[in-house]
Amino acid sequence: MKVVFCTYDSPSYMGGPSVWLLRLLPTLVTHGIEIKVLFFIDSRSAINCPTYQALSTQGISCLMFPWLSSTEQKIRWILSTLAADPPDVFVPHMMIAGFYASRWVKAAGIPTVGVIHSDDEFYRGVLRTFVFGKPAYQLSAIACVSEFLEQTVKSLGQTTSAIWKIPCGVPLPSTLAQPPSDTLKLIYVGRLTEEQKRISDVTRALCRVVREVPHTEATLYGDGADRANVEKILMEEGKGLPVRLAGKVDSHLIQALMLQTHALVLLSDYEGLPIALMEAMACGVVPICLKIRSGIPELVQDGENGLLVDDRGDSLIAAVRRLQAEPKLWLSLSQAAYTRIATTYSEDVCTASWLHLLETLTSLASVRQPISNPRLLGLPSTDPGFAWEDRRRFRFARRQLRHKLGAVKQKLLIKLSPSTT
Repeated sequence: MKVVFCTYDSPSYMGGPSVWLLRLLPTLVTHGIEIKVLFFIDSRSAINCPTYQALSTQGISCLMFPWLSSTEQKIRWILSTLAADPPDVFVPHMMIAGFYASRWVKAAGIPTVGVIHSDDEFYRGVLRTFVFGKPAYQLSAIACVSEFLEQTVKSLGQTTSAIWKIPCGVPLPSTLAQPPSDTLKLIYVGRLTEEQKRISDVTRALCRVVREVPHTEATLYGDGADRANVEKILMEEGKGLPVRLAGKVDSHLIQALMLQTHALVLLSDYEGLPIALMEAMACGVVPICLKIRSGIPELVQDGENGLLVDDRGDSLIAAVRRLQAEPKLWLSLSQAAYTRIATTYSEDVCTASWLHLLETLTSLASVRQPISNPRLLGLPSTDPGFAWEDRRRFRFARRQLRHKLGAVKQKLLIKLSPSTT
């Protein structure tokens, strides 16, 4: 069976969807699946793009196309690439151009699968257009990474797309985190961004924790667009405190670091099914999470396998104090956290689900036809949820022209400005 995935990569990007691909795809290969990945690269070269390099190194076929291109250009590249070597299943994953291209891929008798990773407006736009939109654009199947997302999709109405729940599985280490002795070690693992992750609030919260709760320390692992905000807060509010930013860590190394800690703090506004949280629980690291409607309730039950807090202030402080003061509580939560992941969210369990989905779709596939690449695409209107990624040809050309004119204007201003000595 041949399966083609789409994804995005850049030198600084390593989000949950990329970690998921890095683990799932090599495992599918071991089960006899031939994998190819179509990358949209936000870089002049793929040399420093971590997901592209990691998969290529493992022998997986990877092709790349510029991210800074129009939606129509991306669609035509996808269609021409697939027409030259048709797969048995096409997984556009979370790429808008891939979703659009799926119309002609599915028309050729090849099943198409999208993945819903989170509870946000981007994915709601995906659902409106490619699951509940025009029938020609409805995917063969949609894989939701959490029970909440699955139930949300099912509640939205009728669709021809099959709806599956397949979490992102995580590895189970051979050892577990050890109980705290003198110091309770807290960590944050994830993107350093304000939107969704609320990273400034998280950083301030950790500064307050280590200031007010004796014998605690905190480390933030990750990188992102708002790293400077974290560094500034640590310089001003965390100066002299046992809290630090350790930066980005390769996905295959993160659990080794987690095993040296005791609690993971996750205080996002929303989530899909957080991979970092599952990785930590698989290590026996106790989760302390904000009560939100998506993702967290499926994994963490308050007082059973973790602690849920009402806010990033007093409630968080109280939870850390409790974990610090009750060693038996930490031990019971740690063991239950590991069991929760081992029984339901391990790599083996989730890989089996993906294999079942792929086999089901291929068994139901219609008679194959050549994949067409029509002269006129006639795409539907852009949904506001993903408008920032859907760069239509004319809008993209105007943006590029404005950028070039701005650069020329800047050069002229520099040339015409009086020199100073």
